[in-house]
Amino acid sequence: MQRRKLLMTLPLLLCGNKSITSLQAATVAPRNAVVVGAGIAGLAAAKSLSANGYRVIVLEGRMRSGGRILTSRLWVDQPIDLGASWIHGNKGNPITSIAKSLQIKTVETNSDAEIIYDTNGKELSSLGYRNIDTLRASVENAVTSAQRNLSKDTSLQTAIENGTSWSTRNAADKISLRYLINSDYEQEYGGSYSQMSAFWFDDDYAFSGSDLLLTNGYSAITDSLAAGIDVRFGQTVKQINSQNSGVLIQTQSQTYSADIVVVTLPLGVLQSGAVKFLPPLPADKANAITKLGVGSLNKCVLRFERVFWSDQYDWIGYLSSIGGQWSEWISLSKPTGKPILVGFNAGDFGRQIEGYTDSEIVASAMTTLRKIFGSTIPLPLSCQVSRWGKDPFSYGAYSYVKLGATSSMRNTLAAPVGKKVFFAGEATHRRYPGTVHGAYLSGLQAAKDVMAL
Repeated sequence: MQRRKLLMTLPLLLCGNKSITSLQAATVAPRNAVVVGAGIAGLAAAKSLSANGYRVIVLEGRMRSGGRILTSRLWVDQPIDLGASWIHGNKGNPITSIAKSLQIKTVETNSDAEIIYDTNGKELSSLGYRNIDTLRASVENAVTSAQRNLSKDTSLQTAIENGTSWSTRNAADKISLRYLINSDYEQEYGGSYSQMSAFWFDDDYAFSGSDLLLTNGYSAITDSLAAGIDVRFGQTVKQINSQNSGVLIQTQSQTYSADIVVVTLPLGVLQSGAVKFLPPLPADKANAITKLGVGSLNKCVLRFERVFWSDQYDWIGYLSSIGGQWSEWISLSKPTGKPILVGFNAGDFGRQIEGYTDSEIVASAMTTLRKIFGSTIPLPLSCQVSRWGKDPFSYGAYSYVKLGATSSMRNTLAAPVGKKVFFAGEATHRRYPGTVHGAYLSGLQAAKDVMAL
């Protein structure tokens, strides 16, 4: 497998807002299209189809556009993204082009600008950092060895534990290894390492360059794509019927008729069965929906009266004695000038805390922060949390390749059904799953497929 294969450039048919409108205009009579979902995949498809002469309606169950791009305006002086936050790899990335065209402010964050604290809240010594580097190399070698030498797929957990002699490790090494697994894999892909496919979890690509934080909110991107598009909010799709000459899309209150439909529902929603397809989806597509995994990544955003941590670092790591709990934090004090910390929880614990109340989540977070920064640190003035697994319009953060699945199932998920039902969304993009740019490019590809008819 290829771990996050870096591409300096990638020939893209469509990239950015300008390229959407530069396609050759349709020469046939306008066709009617319905796009299900006003996330970035749906908006990209709708924008492209509309620019090429299609009559497009976008149906969105929420009362807003953006999907898993959600910019909160609760704090009037500082927007907070509770979903996607970064442009990952700015070189050649189509989202970079859009941000530049809209003059959106971005700030580079550096994953190497990190300070790590041990279980007792003490910064690692130079020897401790070297040990982390040594253990990281051991984990990476274990994964590579499994991918090259095993004849049968196994879980990432099994591959790592077998390849790092887990059973003979001392308690301190196990804590450090569990931190690295959470930080490098679970936080990256959203899945629990006990569920991820060792063969296929990293069969994707990444753009090179910096990671850019949109400090005024990611919704500026989706708002620009939604401009001029007929988006119908509060329309929860229940059934898609393509049995007859056209397509009938039934919501909780209305039925829409179209020549084609582009379905951009998140994988979690497809797995839930909330939308019925008539006729039923082909067996291979249904199998891909069932077997691919839906990951968890949730944020706890804490705003304080003052900065009590070192703001020279972008990232704060913590070697939790309970693996995967409050291991990753980012400081927003440098990019925003505000005393804000964001705690990330992924995988199993990311799901678990969705059952906590806000106050219970904050109390859990503060227990960790007090271990690191002392018992006298102030309580947060305000908090914001995400629960993507409980959102009925997402049922999870983003997709990953689960044990029992293969990355080629993303292609199956993306494939049109006949000449009327098309699919897009981050889970359908084999090169860039789990990313905003992957979702965006999948929407453009679906529109291209429609126009190739």
